[in-house]
Amino acid sequence: MEKITGYVHSLESFGSVDGPGVRYVIFLSGCAMRCQFCHNPDTWEMKSGHPYTADQLLEKACRYRTYWKQKGGITVSGGEPLLQIDFVTELFRKAQEKGIHTTLDTSANPFTTKEPFYSKWKELMQYTDLILLDIKHIDPEGHLELTGQPNDNILAMARELSDMGKPVWIRHVLVPERNDKDEYLYRLADFIHTLKNVERVEVLPYHTLGVFKWENLGIPYPLEGIKPPTKERVENAERVLGAGAFAKK
Repeated sequence: MEKITGYVHSLESFGSVDGPGVRYVIFLSGCAMRCQFCHNPDTWEMKSGHPYTADQLLEKACRYRTYWKQKGGITVSGGEPLLQIDFVTELFRKAQEKGIHTTLDTSANPFTTKEPFYSKWKELMQYTDLILLDIKHIDPEGHLELTGQPNDNILAMARELSDMGKPVWIRHVLVPERNDKDEYLYRLADFIHTLKNVERVEVLPYHTLGVFKWENLGIPYPLEGIKPPTKERVENAERVLGAGAFAKK
């Protein structure tokens, strides 16, 4: 049987912001979204990554297992990991066989109820302990402008996860002049409150730390001149979205 190969952009040994505890974070290559605020445009092309098998990655990850303690584990991010769903499924299955906590950080952009993806997705969910779901924009037109992709299937995946009771942390990058209007925040809050599985909401302030990557790739930066949100706007978004209110006591 041919081994499944995953294309990896980079690895982080001691991640502290991509799930509970200390995490070994695997950033996969490949993404169909073109988020205007993307700080990793160098992850867009899938085959630009380094090839790994699941066993090779787990061997590397387990070197740091003593640091994970009870809450830590591995997180697969990107890029967009659902574009390599067969690989992530094998990786998570083997990780859970070793008792390792698995977290998937996804924008849900590839999600569809069409086959064969849907069956593969449901299998992956069996081996996924936690989903970090990035909702970029609640408004369909605003989402299309911000990411180049629609959001109906993304919201559909959020509902599916709620129906199956899969633990989810919602993440929202707050971008001035794009998605930080109170109208959008309240609409997003209303949507989040329809979900029964949200354990946490995180507001991630837009930053410009990845602009140099756009320049290195020769791609015009679409948010030129837009500054990160003020502390007041971040706190406003956290208040409206109930950031922290969903966290388990």
